[in-house]
Amino acid sequence: MSSSATVTIVNRLGMHARPAMILAETAQEFNADITIRRMDQDNVVDAKSIMQLMMLAATKGTALEIKATGSDADSSVDRLVALIKNGFNEE
Repeated sequence: MSSSATVTIVNRLGMHARPAMILAETAQEFNADITIRRMDQDNVVDAKSIMQLMMLAATKGTALEIKATGSDADSSVDRLVALIKNGFNEE
C-alpha cells in the first residue's frame, strides 16, 4: 500500500530545527517508509531523520511531496500533511 500528497510550508520560519524534530518524531510513530522531497529538487529524504529534513532547507512557500509505503501509508501521509498545514502548531 502506498500514498502520496503535496503540501506547502506555511509557517513563517519554515522547517527549522523544531518543526523538523516534530515531523521526524511524528513520522516515527508509523511503520510505513516515508520520504519527503522538495518539488523543485530531485533528492529524496527520510522523513524519520531530523538531519535529512533540515537539509531540505524548506522555507515558507516551499512545496513538498510526501510519499509513504506500508500498511499505514495513508494515515501517515494524512497526519504529516495536517501537521505541515497547521504550521507545525507554531502560530
